Amino acid sequence: MNNWNRIGKGACLINAFICLGIYTVSAQVKGTIVKVNNQQVNANYVSNRAPLQREYFEKLPVGSIKAGGWLKKVLELQRDGLTGNLGEISVWLSKTNNAWLNKEGKGEYGWEELPYWLKGYANIGYMLGDKKIIAEAKFWIDAVLNNQRDNGDFGPARTNKGNRDLWTNMPMLWCLQSYYEYSKDPRVIPFMTKYFKYELSVPDDQFLEDYWENSRGGDNMLSVYWLYNRTGDKFLLDLAAKLDKNTANWRQANNLPNWHNVNVAQCFREPATFYLQSHDPKDLAATYNDYKLIRAIYGQVPGGMFGADENARKGYDDPRQAVETCGMVEQMTSDQMLLGSTGDTFWAENCEDVAFNTFPAAFMPDYRSLRYLTAPNMVVSDGKNHSPGIANEGPFLMMNPFSSRCCQHNHAAGWVYYAENSWMATPDNGLAAQLFTQGQVSAKVANGTAVSIIETTKYPFEDQINFTVNTSKTVNFPLYLRIPEWCKDATVKVNGIAVKLGSTTGDYIKLAKTWKNGDKITLHLPMQLKVRQWEQNKNSVSVNYGPLTYSLKIDEQYTKEDSRAFTQGDSHWQATADPQKWPAYEIHAASPWNYGLIIDEKHPEKSIEIIHRAWPKDNNPFTNANAPIELKAKGKKIPGWAIDQYGLCGVLPQSPVKTDEPVANLTLVPMGGARLRISSFPVAE
Repeated sequence: MNNWNRIGKGACLINAFICLGIYTVSAQVKGTIVKVNNQQVNANYVSNRAPLQREYFEKLPVGSIKAGGWLKKVLELQRDGLTGNLGEISVWLSKTNNAWLNKEGKGEYGWEELPYWLKGYANIGYMLGDKKIIAEAKFWIDAVLNNQRDNGDFGPARTNKGNRDLWTNMPMLWCLQSYYEYSKDPRVIPFMTKYFKYELSVPDDQFLEDYWENSRGGDNMLSVYWLYNRTGDKFLLDLAAKLDKNTANWRQANNLPNWHNVNVAQCFREPATFYLQSHDPKDLAATYNDYKLIRAIYGQVPGGMFGADENARKGYDDPRQAVETCGMVEQMTSDQMLLGSTGDTFWAENCEDVAFNTFPAAFMPDYRSLRYLTAPNMVVSDGKNHSPGIANEGPFLMMNPFSSRCCQHNHAAGWVYYAENSWMATPDNGLAAQLFTQGQVSAKVANGTAVSIIETTKYPFEDQINFTVNTSKTVNFPLYLRIPEWCKDATVKVNGIAVKLGSTTGDYIKLAKTWKNGDKITLHLPMQLKVRQWEQNKNSVSVNYGPLTYSLKIDEQYTKEDSRAFTQGDSHWQATADPQKWPAYEIHAASPWNYGLIIDEKHPEKSIEIIHRAWPKDNNPFTNANAPIELKAKGKKIPGWAIDQYGLCGVLPQSPVKTDEPVANLTLVPMGGARLRISSFPVAE
């Protein structure tokens, strides 16, 4: 149910190459269902140098993938919405008195906000080919490159207890890496080399001592390995070991160094990152254990995340507990990285779960405002203080463009990173379709031949994915198609010829063929209804159809408010920002929400009807009104389950629940499009 067995086995199976079946399409096509191995090294792209463990999949350089369909629409909404216009709102992006624009790192404004925003903003520009965004991003990149100090340090000169705070430079290094992959600017490599020599010179007792940098040293380590793979400088391996030594201990058996939701989602991968160098299986197992630990206690809920609000608290594990939007972005990013380094498709499953079922609901449909906290069970989204029911004092449930200082900036990277990792290169000079989405990948395969593959689909709202190969000459290379764990009867066709497959429960279909221009592949992933029971959370249930989790459709009443009246104390905006142009919204339930489901848990198809609806004209499926698939179910009201003393959805009652209320017809909609939702349901008798 919760994939614990699979998680536990994942670390053990990573180095195995398991062929589960063989089939042929014709004399020219060979296919197998495999777990990808890492015994070869991709000849076309930068790979891990020895002694680093070889990758199972290589992330393609920035610019290799172009999003299409609904995902491109989301990026365009971000461009035209908060992300693309944050420079006129956020004081942290002001070009006056900004420490990022000062060689000595002095200025009133300068910490994580600029690189948080820039790592998504710039990459959206690269993916959309938006000249305005690319130029604005280069302004900030140039400032960083031109303002490196003589000792190699750069960025805002923040200190804590006399020690240099290096956290804010970690996301900026990621910005530089993306920029280099896109532009090949020769300044980047020597800049990073000089900075890492500076880091190596800092004494251990003054290194990564502050809370944030101490938790997040793994992000710095990833940049060190990125540079090492391009230069081979041996001192970088010494620096990686130094970073691991001085980073918080994410290797504890039954504890985490802290329970801050963003830190957990971002930092649990640190041991697995150092495993690339240490080759110690305990390091890899620690990352799997961290994932399991947080979800065993606080993650018995749908949507791929865990209920920590800002910081997880014992006893607060109901699905009304929320997660920061930053936490969602960092979890998806961690999943993408771990997929490449472990080859374990579990991480792709979790990435999809968060991306489809949790992340979209954190925003207004136009991406012009967002909320700090989003929960699986959430029946009010307002500007009130819901503490201590929520572990934050302030208006943290409201959709507000001016609020939530960290998430306001960091949310930008969520969707564009997802798109950038939708395809990856394989060790045998092929390509793997990892996160299915409409778009196009352009890459080198085989002995360096350039190909592009156009992917057409409305997944996850559609179960068919079509691929068309474009190549100037015939070329032999392997093409891998990930089979989602939830799909039991996948089928594939090559140029219209059906391929017979046995049972598929995950991993990859490998198609080996001499491909020619115009070749077509059709992947069919039949979706089925599935009920997940959360025994540790009052025996509640959630309903899945394929990769989508479904929520009760609640009529959402939106009320426009003055953004300035509902901001947290540490949020600041530029004096010229227009709150009329950037309003905030409260969302209140205009229909009953306190229903328990009447459902056949073993055979949900007997109690649920699937309704397919027209694709939305605006190409934005993550709203209740636009939902391309609805479910019709039955339930009963539970009168004792109500808004509690904190103004929140009450804690779940224990299932099964006896109620004398009449049976009601219910509509369920995709969880990711429901800004108000009940996703963990009591079961009504």
